Amino acid sequence: MTIECDGLITRGSPQGRWVLSAAVLGSGMALLDGTVVNIALRSIGDDLGASLAELQWVVNAYLLALASLILVGGSLGDRLGRRRVFMVGVAWFAVASALCGLAQSPTQLIAARLLQGVGAALLTPGSLAMIQGSFRPQDRGAVIGQWAGLGGIAAAIGPLLGGWIVDNASWRWIFLINVPIAAVVLLVSARHVPESRDPEAAHGFDVLGAALGAVGLGGVTYALIEAETAAAWVVTTSAAAGVAAMCLFVVFERRHPNALVPMHLFASRTFSIVNLLTLLVYGALGAMMFFLVLQLQVVAGWSPLAAGMSTVPLTILMLLFSSRAGAFAARVGPRLPLAAGPFVCGAGVLLLREIGADASYWFGVLPGMLVFSAGLVLLVAPLTSTVLAAAPDRYAGIASGVNNAVARTGSLLAVSALPALVGIGGEDYQRPSVFETGYQDALLICAVLLFAGGLVAAVGLHEGQPAAATAEV
Repeated sequence: MTIECDGLITRGSPQGRWVLSAAVLGSGMALLDGTVVNIALRSIGDDLGASLAELQWVVNAYLLALASLILVGGSLGDRLGRRRVFMVGVAWFAVASALCGLAQSPTQLIAARLLQGVGAALLTPGSLAMIQGSFRPQDRGAVIGQWAGLGGIAAAIGPLLGGWIVDNASWRWIFLINVPIAAVVLLVSARHVPESRDPEAAHGFDVLGAALGAVGLGGVTYALIEAETAAAWVVTTSAAAGVAAMCLFVVFERRHPNALVPMHLFASRTFSIVNLLTLLVYGALGAMMFFLVLQLQVVAGWSPLAAGMSTVPLTILMLLFSSRAGAFAARVGPRLPLAAGPFVCGAGVLLLREIGADASYWFGVLPGMLVFSAGLVLLVAPLTSTVLAAAPDRYAGIASGVNNAVARTGSLLAVSALPALVGIGGEDYQRPSVFETGYQDALLICAVLLFAGGLVAAVGLHEGQPAAATAEV
């Protein structure tokens, strides 16, 4: 069945629950791999003999492919069918996950992570777009809140699950576990999820735009990570090529009739402001999680499981309150939660910055984690629903793709840049005294990014609800 404008699903119906389950399991699988890897980095480094730069690439190869191609995934879904592209992405992700679990060297693991990111780029925008294209308009805010809460739990539970797996089995199983999950998602999607697409989507495809975006992000990422190890001319050339490609991407997209990113979406003040907020917040979030789990293991001497358990409050608060936060934002408008959330997160990061060699869980980690979690609960569901409400329904897939691309780009650039910026490189993740100083500086920068995000929302967004997107911008 193909949904065009009627025959939409109601929240709470049996089919609605199946659609939400498929969307949450699929996107949660991709989100889980974005966080679970952090807790296993030290074990991966020890087992495969990886340097810090190679561990950065283990994280960033995934983020690079995801950020570069997620717009392609959203666009393909709008054109070819959101369920179809989502299922292709889930199957691709499962195969790449198996390759990650079988990797025998850092290079093999990095290559497999790159492939895994391609699968995530196909399935991630489809998960939200299936909700936006399948449910009645009056139900979408609440369903998106449920999606954000349940998906956030998947991301938050990653370090806990990863710690248990690393302690009791092997880091390889953090990837291999995706295979049976993907099989369930494919079965549910094939049987219960209706197809939806943009009936007005252009038949042409923006190949050059996709290539320019990938080259731009890849060039800048390589320059940031390899700045201390590669030849100066290689780093300079890579950075220049990346910046030039990004500039050409913007120019080309403004003129292309079938642009990968319809630039007129940014004529919406809300859409532009919320994506800038996303860049800042997810940059801080990605870098904070990268440094935190290493700090707990390298400096505080915690096991992977203990480090993972430190995030349990985040899981609990996201489970209990994300849907309510989405409903609250629907009543009062996005400005208050999107401004307050980053400030609360920033305060939590400053508390977590004080974790040292003698840190206890109850007094050293829990207070900061509770404050950070409260801010994230305020932020996640309203951010997602606001960016989708600011775009016309026919652009559900691409709007989701743009916002996800911005989020992954923020994490990608932050994880690439901060280690060198705070003086950590080589084997420093094995040297507690060196790593601790860099950790404190990195979390201070993360807090500044979060405060900047809150200021952007407070100044840039208007009071009240965003208008429903019923026509082209």
